[in-house]
Amino acid sequence: MLILRYLAKLLKALASEASPSQIAGGFILGMIIGLTPLSSFHNLIVLILILVLRVNMGMAILSFMVFSGIAYLADNQFHQFGIWLLELESMQNTWSAMYEVEWIAMSRFYNTVVLGSLVTSLILLTPMFFLIKLGVVQYREKIHERVKKWKIVRVVKGSKFYSIYQTVNRLRG
Repeated sequence: MLILRYLAKLLKALASEASPSQIAGGFILGMIIGLTPLSSFHNLIVLILILVLRVNMGMAILSFMVFSGIAYLADNQFHQFGIWLLELESMQNTWSAMYEVEWIAMSRFYNTVVLGSLVTSLILLTPMFFLIKLGVVQYREKIHERVKKWKIVRVVKGSKFYSIYQTVNRLRG
């Protein structure tokens, strides 16, 4: 039942009045938090960005949940990538200089999983933004009308529960 609820939220976000950029922005910010260890300092900055920027918060939460599962499975690869980055001879002076700056050291970049997952999420940031944005546009143009015709969607929309939900949603703004 939980999966259906999140699928419904995803479809609602895709069909909402939010711009494709807002949805994609929420997605990538949620992706960063999901891929990296939750207690990392940079996640506080990303959380502030989610709250300050006009991004789709529901998509950020959904993306965080999906990518948290992916990160759990990919932790070993993040660790290996982090080791490789930290051992790069050309970066040794940079790592030392960063470690000496207290607020940068708080970011725990010297942790292999933190560094590997953060760099991975930053590499994925731009391509994922444009892919999600394109996907939202394509969904709205080609798929949304078909989804509205699905029997389960019509049953749910015709239910008393849905009409109460819509009324409460309108009252909340």
